[in-house]
This record gives sequence, C-alpha cells and structure tokens, in this order.
Amino acid sequence: MFRETKARSILKTFSWRILATLTTTLLVYIFTKRIKIALAIGAVEFAAKIIIYFFHERLWNKISFGRKDIMPFVIWFTGLPSSGKAEFADAVCKTLSEKSFKVERLHGSKIRGILPRTGFSKEDRDKHIKRVGLLANILENNKIVVVASFVSPYQEARNFVRKICDNFIEIYMNTPLRECQKRDKKGLYKKAKEGLLSNFTGIDGPYEPPQNPELVIDASRISLDEGVKKILDYLDKKDLLR
Repeated sequence: MFRETKARSILKTFSWRILATLTTTLLVYIFTKRIKIALAIGAVEFAAKIIIYFFHERLWNKISFGRKDIMPFVIWFTGLPSSGKAEFADAVCKTLSEKSFKVERLHGSKIRGILPRTGFSKEDRDKHIKRVGLLANILENNKIVVVASFVSPYQEARNFVRKICDNFIEIYMNTPLRECQKRDKKGLYKKAKEGLLSNFTGIDGPYEPPQNPELVIDASRISLDEGVKKILDYLDKKDLLR
C-alpha cells in the first residue's frame, strides 16, 4: 500500500504529455520529412494540450455528476470483557483500510495516554465513554471512519455517543459469559472472582445489553471471517462502502 503524492502525479502527467508530443512530432516528420514543421507542430500541440487539460479539469471540478461524497461512520463494538470486541474490531479495521478508507481504531490502551484516567464507578465509566464518543465525533466530522471497541456497560453513555455521531453503528458482542471466561487470556475473570478486582463487568459489575443494536454477534457461534462479512454486508446495504 502506498499513497501517491501530488508531485508524483504532476510528474506523471508531464512525462505522459511529453511522450505523446514526441510521438506526434515523430509521426509528422515521418509523413513530411521536414524536421522544423514536425517540431513546430509538436510544440503547439504540447502547449495546447496542457491548456486544454487545465481548463478541462477545472470544468469537471464544478460538475457534480458521478461524484459521491465520502460518508464516514462510527462502528462501536460493545460487550462483556473477552467477548471478541477487539478481535472483530481489528479485523474490520484492517478490511476497511485495505478498501482505502481512512480509518481510526479506538480502544482502551490507545487512548489511555490521550484521555484522563477514570475509576470504575458508573459515573466514571460514563464520563470516559462520553469522552471517547466526543473524540469519535470529531474524527467522523473530519471524514474519518472510526472503529471503536469498549465494554461501555451502560446504555446511557452509549446513547450519548449514538446521539452525537451522524452514522453510529452499534455492534453488540453477545458472547455468553461462560465463553468469555474461556477466552480470557489475561485471567481477569479469575482475579475478579477471587476478589482481586472490583467492579469487574460480568462478575460484580453490571452490564446493560443494548436495546436496539444494529448488529448482534456471538463469537462462540460465528467465525471471525463470517462476522466480518456480516458487518461488511450491513455497511454495503446501508450504502456506506461506496
């Protein structure tokens, strides 16, 4: 993957124009056998085509036909710890990047150095999610697709993010608690059960399931590839992949 700079595009345009002009000059010389006429016609053609191309591009910049605005959106993965949020979000983010979308991935470890640290009370958790939502909204307003994955256990905070974002897609990772515990590589559930962690969502901390999510995925019943396809199919249906 690479991004073509303006300098490279300009150089390619001029190199193609020069090659085309040399071809014209050569053809004129072949038919007339007069080098001065061939060079003169080549020079006139070069200048004329550059001018015509300049105004041609300016004209099409004013024509809206066939032009589609970029429609950014926010994909918000929510669910219990180890429900597959990060795994599915990473895969979706990678796929969208490969489709040349400008994508920003938001998750806990990435924004710890950006947003102030908060506690684990309902008030603190809601405050944190709302801050992340405001960040997602700023990115969306700048034509950037956002893929976020947070436990975000409370409906109120998620509704706040939905309200401020123009295109909010909530994906509820409805993976059963027992399966989440099996998938927990960090052993956080075990620590919570032993009392080493408090207010841990799924053990002694509440989780309010989304009321009307756009998609529901159970990581114990669907593979990663199938889940990503399901999400992309939804985006395509909503005409967000154009």
